[in-house]
Amino acid sequence: MDSASPGRSPMHEKIGRRIVFVNRFYAPDHSATAQILTDLAEHLAGRGWDVEIVTSRLIYGAARATLPARDSINGVAVTRVPTIGAAIPGLPGRLLAYMTFYFGAGWALLRRLRRGTIVVAKTDPPLIGLVALVAARLRGAKLVNWVQDLYPEIAAEMGMRVLRGPIGATLSALRDLSLRRAALTVAIGRRMADRIARHGVSERRIAIIANWSDDEAIAPSAANSPALREEWGLPDDAFVLEYSGNLGRAHEADTLLAAAALLAERRDIWFLFVGGGHAQAELRRKAAEDRRDRFVFQPYQPRARLSESLAVGDAHWLSLRPEFEGLIVPSKVFGIAAAARPIVAVCDPNGEVPSMIAELEAGIAVTPGDGHALAAAILSLADDRAACRAMGGRARVMLQQGFLRDTALEQWTTRLETLVEHD
Repeated sequence: MDSASPGRSPMHEKIGRRIVFVNRFYAPDHSATAQILTDLAEHLAGRGWDVEIVTSRLIYGAARATLPARDSINGVAVTRVPTIGAAIPGLPGRLLAYMTFYFGAGWALLRRLRRGTIVVAKTDPPLIGLVALVAARLRGAKLVNWVQDLYPEIAAEMGMRVLRGPIGATLSALRDLSLRRAALTVAIGRRMADRIARHGVSERRIAIIANWSDDEAIAPSAANSPALREEWGLPDDAFVLEYSGNLGRAHEADTLLAAAALLAERRDIWFLFVGGGHAQAELRRKAAEDRRDRFVFQPYQPRARLSESLAVGDAHWLSLRPEFEGLIVPSKVFGIAAAARPIVAVCDPNGEVPSMIAELEAGIAVTPGDGHALAAAILSLADDRAACRAMGGRARVMLQQGFLRDTALEQWTTRLETLVEHD
């Protein structure tokens, strides 16, 4: 059976509630972008939408994994296109994987889109919105951009000097075209929305809908997952500062290393890193060189174990280099808040996350590079566990007041139904 068939009915065709998402990763992949997309797709399918996914056959972080070309998952039809280059290390492999996905996804969209269909392009790979725009225009569909990050600006900030000249300007202009021609662009933070508006996109066509965590599955816990602590070699009574997720090039860990050096005599303070990423690999190398025996590294955990994993830490830190504010939003803040843990944000003090946590004092903001301030923040939490738990409780309240998964899913549903009604 063709993947476009499951879940479709004449009623769906009649009222036009048909939507196609395009993104490089989808369930059963466990990356954050795949999990969030899966939540939204299955929510819409449960509301009677005819939902299809165009994605790759890859599993994030497993270059040789291959998923079936067609699938139906919880009422969502999935088409997976082949890509080439995922097993090739470095930039050449990434570019080859991107290019082959552009062609495969573009062809799949041309086959599936028709007048009245909504196509939602997430920003993995970068500039996929431009491919979706071309397909939408040729088939009379409506484009929605779901912006998780802004390229080519991110790549330029990461050191790709070629993107600071005419090539970068051309790519930016093409990206802006896909944003301006879209029926709707969804940004995941206020500062990101402001950047998009400065590129000539009408504010009427910009919606701010934050990413989310599985706040029902991630439950607050007074305990610190003693079984996992034992498995990972963490003392029961230690104060553990945790980092969970990707620690990549847009993040920095030098501030954490400086703070840890200042806290070297505090044998009761441990540092846990769950996940992966370029910056984490560098951090692990430096920790080994410095013989930091209270640094513990663990791989990504499956979604079913996320609540237990997040509860291991007494507090969590996250990081974003200031030059990436508005280009990226550290959405891991929502998982931390769901677990009722304090958020130690090593970011621009005026950035998205510090602004978010300030009102309820749900965490502590530290300027990148200020190791003394980070050490003081860690000490204040480690030396007053009751205050630490209270701050974590306020983080959960912050989540409940405006960032619950159901809230975001309803915001998405309302926006999409408005597009259908104004066909």
